Amino acid sequence: MGKQMTEMLKGTLEGMILAILAVRPAYGYEITARLRDEGFSDIVEGTVYAVLIRIEKRDLVDVEKVPSEKGPPRKVYSLNAQGGEYLEEFWGTWSFLAERIAQLRQHIENTQETGE
Repeated sequence: MGKQMTEMLKGTLEGMILAILAVRPAYGYEITARLRDEGFSDIVEGTVYAVLIRIEKRDLVDVEKVPSEKGPPRKVYSLNAQGGEYLEEFWGTWSFLAERIAQLRQHIENTQETGE
């Protein structure tokens, strides 16, 4: 993954993780695996865990410790009401930005084609 992709992902990873948790509760490795399944193959667990700590501190998720067959209990994260509101705002912001970027790109391409 290029540096530009990494920088862009930093700004959206919280929303992406909350979107995954909106489907069902999950622990860190499950979230990482889901992101990789969705094509974000270079995302590392450490990055996901850093975001999970951040969203937990901001009270966007509920955390339950669940016994693990291997080692210490796992922290299972689930989206709470505050996280759901944040996710809804994230999707609205994402849609706004995606539309404006597409418009800008189209305008620039049209300008280049016409030479104006």
